Amino acid sequence: MFFANHTLGKYKIVSALGSGGFGTVYLAEDTWLDKQVALKVPHRQNLNFSELLREPRLLASLDHPNIVSITTAEKQDDVFFIVMEYVPGETLETVIAGSGRLEVDRALGYAQQITRAVAHAHGQGIIHRDLRPANVLVSKADVLKVADFGTSRFLEIAAHGTTIIGSPSYMAPEQFRGEAVFASDLYSLGITVYQMLTGVLPYDTPAPSDLDRLARGELVHPPRQLNSAIPGEINDLVMKSLSPDVTDRYQRASELMADLENIAAG
Repeated sequence: MFFANHTLGKYKIVSALGSGGFGTVYLAEDTWLDKQVALKVPHRQNLNFSELLREPRLLASLDHPNIVSITTAEKQDDVFFIVMEYVPGETLETVIAGSGRLEVDRALGYAQQITRAVAHAHGQGIIHRDLRPANVLVSKADVLKVADFGTSRFLEIAAHGTTIIGSPSYMAPEQFRGEAVFASDLYSLGITVYQMLTGVLPYDTPAPSDLDRLARGELVHPPRQLNSAIPGEINDLVMKSLSPDVTDRYQRASELMADLENIAAG
């Protein structure tokens, strides 16, 4: 843990922005360029260098206005860290908590922005695997940026994994078996849209005894039951995203994006 005014090379720590399972993110000042940046410092500094470089290399392959951009990765004073753009604002999780639930039009616009980011990542063969409101930043200009690709993997690796990765309340049924495909991210996105529209999750973190019910789709109730203002076509879109059978879901983010755009166009 670093405190204010600690320096890593040319970067001076201002404050901690947040901490997750894989690292702590700090607001810092680039003293050479006189600009604010975000520094992500992995908790596990003892990983081999190629493993430490995995996330920044993934980020470097992604160039999209709805994905947090990377500047560089460095090692100073035996500390490895990733330098990223700083997005003033708050997380989508905080926005939902403060609003209770979002207006349908606002939620629809946010869903489009997130889906564009996911479609871009999928186009590069990358699965996020931990898509959730806490990993989506909302700028003061209402631009959304998907962050935290620390758990991401290329499809050919993630589809045959054995390690369970993700946040249980947002994980697709197949992720509990250590598997992930593009449609797994779209399940997580469906949970996120559900939460934006209703203010709540469709179910609590599944206990081991609940996994069979989750796989049968018994834990998810239509969001329209909780918010009658949700149009039927949006309700159906969310429920398709949350199908327990991966083959019944949207297979590509571009398919989901097309439906979102059609709904928005009226």
